[in-house]
Amino acid sequence: MITFFSCKEDEGSYHGGYYWTYGYGLPVMGAQEAMDGISEKWKIKHYAVAGCMIEPEQEKAVNAANKRTYAALERKYGKGWQDLYRKDMNDFAMKKIDVMDVLITNALFRDELKKHYIEIYNVDKEVLELNNDEDFRVIVYNDALKYENKESFRLMVNIKNRTVNLTK
Repeated sequence: MITFFSCKEDEGSYHGGYYWTYGYGLPVMGAQEAMDGISEKWKIKHYAVAGCMIEPEQEKAVNAANKRTYAALERKYGKGWQDLYRKDMNDFAMKKIDVMDVLITNALFRDELKKHYIEIYNVDKEVLELNNDEDFRVIVYNDALKYENKESFRLMVNIKNRTVNLTK
């Protein structure tokens, strides 16, 4: 009989450069947008496996996977990481407003909107916080286009320096 041991620490649900956590139940209003917004900064992605109804076995599997992932996140970010994560989630709404404040006065942003026939009052965008240096990735969409071509352009925005750079 041969037994194999691994010295590698259990990383929980770590795939594709992200820690994956799984959820079920009624989502908290605005929480998913905030979690998506800070996912690049924290390298954490969330996936809803069920709605309000979940089978007991699936619930046990989800809770076990999350427990391992939370332990791996604690090793990476230290004790108290969940408090910092929640704070970032709560702060994200204000930072998103700061991003739009920078964009709305920026000539490059306004010119790109014109090129893509998007009215400034009707901007559909995704904002992602990248790090603690106040850097954000903004993806602007045009809903008038076909589904596969909705993305119009991407920007890098630094709210501290109030800079905007076109990336695509």
